[in-house]
Amino acid sequence: MLESLSHLQLLLAALVVFTAYLVRGITGFGSSLISIPLLAQMMPLSIVVPAMGLLDYVASSSHGMKHREAIQWRDILPLLPFTLIGVLTALYLFKTLDGELLRTILGGFIVLYAFYSLLATGPGFKGSRLWAIPAGGLGALIGTLFGTGGPFYVIYLQLRQLDKRAFRASAAAIFFIDGSSRIVGYFFSGFYQLDTLMVLASALPVMVVGLYIGGRIHTNISQRAFKQGIGILLIGSGMALLWR
Repeated sequence: MLESLSHLQLLLAALVVFTAYLVRGITGFGSSLISIPLLAQMMPLSIVVPAMGLLDYVASSSHGMKHREAIQWRDILPLLPFTLIGVLTALYLFKTLDGELLRTILGGFIVLYAFYSLLATGPGFKGSRLWAIPAGGLGALIGTLFGTGGPFYVIYLQLRQLDKRAFRASAAAIFFIDGSSRIVGYFFSGFYQLDTLMVLASALPVMVVGLYIGGRIHTNISQRAFKQGIGILLIGSGMALLWR
């Protein structure tokens, strides 16, 4: 696969991966939102999605282990049973629901919430852990249907008003747990062939550099700027659902 790319394409692919994980290093999520649409212009989705899924899994592992004392398990555990319900529901909806309508509604909701988050001047509304019910269900549902369930987990963590360190560590833990099932699925579906593994091996050092630099930026960024960055990424995610 890599041999078929020109030198310019290889350089652009490396830049995409670096930017994606620079953003993830700062905010704790958003790498797939950036990387998959752009890399898919140069490589098949059957290679891009499994490769980036495993890179995200590694990134979540590194963040979760490095800052494990900051993970808010009391906020994460209520999500888990509803993520299972979301996955099972998604499998049923594949056959019964208008996917375009669902994607449009949810994309619009994410964009509206992101604008609210950016424009709110006060401390904002703090949601209870009961918000884990829709967040866990919708995160797994949309993740299974469209591969973009992360914003619902992010919205939930924002409603819990975590500080930026706890937010990033907790998001990494959620994505680690959520990603485990996807990695197993990709593996048993035969997606990790030689081409995918070569892309993965080539992207891994670029990912490490992006995460490292993003982590350094994260430590120096203010809570307000961090919140604004999350809002901008949510707008991008919602737009991706609307335009997909």
